[in-house]
Amino acid sequence: MSVTTATADGTIEGPLPEAADIVVVGAGQAGLSVAWHLRRLGMRPGSDLLVLDRGPGTGGAWQFRWESLRLDLAHKVDDLPGMRELGLSFDTADPSRPARDIVREYYARYERHFDLRVRRPVHVHRVHTGKDGAFVLETDHGTVRATVLVSAGGTWARPFRPHVPGAADFTGVQISTPEYRAAEDFAGQRVLIVGGGTSAVGFLHEIEHVASDTLWVTRRPVTFTDTVDGPGAVREADEAARAGRQLPSIVSGTGLPATPSNLAARDRGLLVARPMFTSIEPDGVRWDDGTFEPVDAIIWATGFRAELTHLAPLRLREPGGGIQVEKGRSVREPRLFLAGYGPQASTIGANRAGRTVARQAFAALDRPDTEARSTEGMR
Repeated sequence: MSVTTATADGTIEGPLPEAADIVVVGAGQAGLSVAWHLRRLGMRPGSDLLVLDRGPGTGGAWQFRWESLRLDLAHKVDDLPGMRELGLSFDTADPSRPARDIVREYYARYERHFDLRVRRPVHVHRVHTGKDGAFVLETDHGTVRATVLVSAGGTWARPFRPHVPGAADFTGVQISTPEYRAAEDFAGQRVLIVGGGTSAVGFLHEIEHVASDTLWVTRRPVTFTDTVDGPGAVREADEAARAGRQLPSIVSGTGLPATPSNLAARDRGLLVARPMFTSIEPDGVRWDDGTFEPVDAIIWATGFRAELTHLAPLRLREPGGGIQVEKGRSVREPRLFLAGYGPQASTIGANRAGRTVARQAFAALDRPDTEARSTEGMR
């Protein structure tokens, strides 16, 4: 009998079990939401339900974000299901504290309270199917078999950079969003920020007063709006997921919030975007009209791709570049669920979808009592 112990944040240490009925890969917003609903349906965390997370601590991708980032309207985290039972809500969290610290703390308390028994750090390298049809997860801590698999790995580990000729020859600093640490790293430099989302805008606000100059470039026109069209963006993402295409950027369908801070920054020239450059040279970038702009650093805040590399052996990738997913379920592999994928990518979408994914995953066990328990648990 294997022996496990719990750390201060509720993480379970010890040998991994050889098998579980349902394995959830990822303990961010989507993974924890699914795990909570599965527990409510009667699944026992640590035995028939196993949650694996590759991060060193709680908080999902938030634990890796930069220290200066705060929770605000542009960086909102929705409450996990059942969180109010602990007397916690991100809506009432201290706005002066780093967002990463708040999320790590709240998620740790959440995991402990509901005894979700998350195993970390465990990196799932690849998933394939065994002769008996079960999923075989190859991890850095051994092999685990699962009847049903929920992949909730998010996107943070796969920042996307568009191909631009000459990028490899640039002699300055080039980083993607996950590598950003502090504005002071760019003191006195000419900084070019690429991307039309909230991270790019946040970097511009932070760097404005320490850099010698900033330049904002976006691949499509930027819209500041009072009514962010979230449903429109969700529809676009849902259509792409159903068709197995690469998922669109959420912000491309929502626009950026017309906050007083953003509008003031636009009026003083900070948030005025230029179109995408055509090439990169060792000490700057060149535009389509031949003009050249010298820069010392380029920050690529150009979005992310879904973390699907571990699923490659299942051969589910479509010609469009994605996996066909409908309501969180793989169309071609009905025992595989992708939580937080496509229309579920936002924190609100991931949490709401947890209920739908959990119910379907539970029913996919195909046992006599699963449908009755699934229906009862959703009341």
